[in-house]
Amino acid sequence: MYKAFAYAVVLLLLVGCTAQKIPQVEKETKLIKTQKEEVAKIKQKEVKKSEQKYRMFQTVDAKDATLVQDGKNKQYCVICGMDLVKFYKTSYSATYNDKEHQYCSIHCLSDHLGEGIEIKNPKVVDVTTLKLIPVLEAYYVVGSKKKGTMSKVSKYAFSTLKAAEIFQSKYGGEVMDFYGALEKAKEDFKHYR
Repeated sequence: MYKAFAYAVVLLLLVGCTAQKIPQVEKETKLIKTQKEEVAKIKQKEVKKSEQKYRMFQTVDAKDATLVQDGKNKQYCVICGMDLVKFYKTSYSATYNDKEHQYCSIHCLSDHLGEGIEIKNPKVVDVTTLKLIPVLEAYYVVGSKKKGTMSKVSKYAFSTLKAAEIFQSKYGGEVMDFYGALEKAKEDFKHYR
């Protein structure tokens, strides 16, 4: 009885592995591969949505950020080392010793100024256009509901008074010029008191 059963099993295995059955296996393999690719695409979309949902207000896509520094640390704040793309909407740039520097925030800019240095051509990111604009031409909304960078008190810059007022109407805060925003930033430091 055992020999007959073993013979039947071997026969079934051989019949199941004929040339006619191989294309069916290939079709099933291709179908499984296609399904796996579709699942991977759906997962990527879900991850992207999740990242955008929890992305900080200051963060932009790398392609939208203007980074002015050179070298391997181009993407990082010259003072604290924070990621400039992640904190782009609060970033500043300036020339010091004939070299371009970029800061994650007015906090780090004022920290550098507190060392007694003189900078040239200071610029700030306009929240609306994401372009660098001269700091003295910007309107600042200080103390809005949007989180700040390196400070509990947020400071966001705009190229027009209208844009600053629209932001202020949505998120609160006070509209002021660069010197007012800089004075608020200086409150974070002991060496300015």
